[in-house]
Amino acid sequence: MSLFGGDLNRQFIARPDSAKDDILFKWPDMTIRMLTQVTVQPDETAIFVKEGKIAGTLPQGRSTLDGKLIPFLGDIVDWASGGNMYRAELYFIGTREFVSLPFGGPVDNIEDPETGLAVGLRVFGEYALIITDPAMLITKLVGTRQANNDLITDWAREQILKALRTGLVRQLTTQKWPVLGLAARTGDIETALLADVQASLAPYGIKITRLGNITISLKEEDEQTLKGLRKDQAYTRLAGGFQQYGVGAALKGIGEGAAAGGNAGPAALGIGMGLGGIVGGIGIAGAGTGAGANTGGGGATVTCGNCHAQNPAGAKFCGNCGTSLAPPKAAHCTQCGTQLPPNAKFCGNCGTAVA
Repeated sequence: MSLFGGDLNRQFIARPDSAKDDILFKWPDMTIRMLTQVTVQPDETAIFVKEGKIAGTLPQGRSTLDGKLIPFLGDIVDWASGGNMYRAELYFIGTREFVSLPFGGPVDNIEDPETGLAVGLRVFGEYALIITDPAMLITKLVGTRQANNDLITDWAREQILKALRTGLVRQLTTQKWPVLGLAARTGDIETALLADVQASLAPYGIKITRLGNITISLKEEDEQTLKGLRKDQAYTRLAGGFQQYGVGAALKGIGEGAAAGGNAGPAALGIGMGLGGIVGGIGIAGAGTGAGANTGGGGATVTCGNCHAQNPAGAKFCGNCGTSLAPPKAAHCTQCGTQLPPNAKFCGNCGTAVA
């Protein structure tokens, strides 16, 4: 406040340097002397508000508060002061772009399209905003509350997170984006989010101009779970099925324990043999079980007694030399009828020579 010559006490009002970076600054005194000079910078708007309603707006530059020059001032005259004072709230609202405003926080659990599991996300980033309608900002958002910069930035941040939750869930559902691959979708997410958030902010005279440096991360425990499931799915495809993968993983674990010097003991050895039997059963599934097949440890083929070639089980003649594969009939002694062993030259009962 400063005194000039004559009988008029003149007051000078302007946004202080300490509040230059604030979106909104409220002059601390509601009672303002007539003929006060108010300076409005090129990147801001000055608005008088009385009882929650806009009384008028001052032009940019320097204005002298005189009802003869500015008609709306007649509506805020404080008649208790003899008509020498104005009584109203004076707000300075920045109209430039405010950048590098941080936002972040947890996102509600969402369903991963790849696994069907509900996982928790966290998102962090920066945004920039501009006040498109200062009067609407005051009447719809600030109102009669104690106005400060955090009131605007906190509310804008909440709207961004709200739009991110609904928009991200929509994108995951329609586009089938796996949660583990969201880092590659940052550009698409920023574009969609910038469009979605405007609808909730526009009625309050606020516009988000930019979004950037968005980072979406999983809760640590959820990330480990999804990575484990993805690894299991990949190994299952390589093994040919979940049972085969499970058996292989179990055998690998037993082997690693033995290699580390652990004493598996008879029980673990029995488990390993049992799993090995399962693997063997899987490996021979569908194999033939006819005569000469490898069942119970026998050969899977029939050996020719003449040329020793291997023939399929059930063959009657050798495919290499044509010799009959049927077992030879038992020979008997022509004298006494005793059955003779193979390759016998004399009867063991009566000594008769074998023909």
